Amino acid sequence: MAREPRERREREEPELVEKLVAINRVAKVVKGGRRFGFAALVVVGDGRGRVGFGSGKAREVPEAIRKATESARKTMIRVPLREGRTLHHDTQGRFGAGSVVMRSAPAGTGIIAGGPTRAVFEALGVQDVVAKSVGTSNPYNMIRAAFEGLKESSSPRMVAARRGKKVSDLVGRRDGEAASVKEAS
Repeated sequence: MAREPRERREREEPELVEKLVAINRVAKVVKGGRRFGFAALVVVGDGRGRVGFGSGKAREVPEAIRKATESARKTMIRVPLREGRTLHHDTQGRFGAGSVVMRSAPAGTGIIAGGPTRAVFEALGVQDVVAKSVGTSNPYNMIRAAFEGLKESSSPRMVAARRGKKVSDLVGRRDGEAASVKEAS
C-alpha cells in the first residue's frame, strides 16, 4: 500500500531536463599521495516553469552527478512565465558578490545569457530573455543569484490576488485602448 503514492508520483512527474553546469575536481593530500574527488553542479527543469539546482560530491563523476540531480529535484521552484516564453518583468538577483540582471524580451530574441544562467533558462523553458551576470564568474554563486531573482518574479495574477484587485485594474491598457480613452476625454 505504501508504494502506490510513490509510483503514482513518479508517473505524474513530467520528463525533466537535466543540465550539467560544472564539474570540479578536488584533491585531498594523504600519506600515499592524492585522493581525488568530484563536485558536480546540476540544473533540473520541466521546461514549463519549474526549475531547481543541486550540487553533489563523490569519488566518481557519475555518482556526483546523480547526487546533484537528486538534490536539484528536491529544491525545485515554480516561476510564472508570460505566454510560456519569457519573464513577466525585469528582475535582479543577488547572492554573495554576484548579481544577475534578467530582462524579459520580445519574441524571437532567444536566450542571451552566459554559462550557468543559460542552463537555468533552458531548463526553465524560457525562450526569450536577456541576462547579464555582474561581479562573479563562480557558477555556484551565479546560479544562486539567478534563483534569488526568479523567486522574486510574480505574475499580474499573483499581484492582483495579493492586493485584492482585478488583473485588468493592474495591467496597463494597450496602445489602441489608450488612444481611444484619450479621444473620449
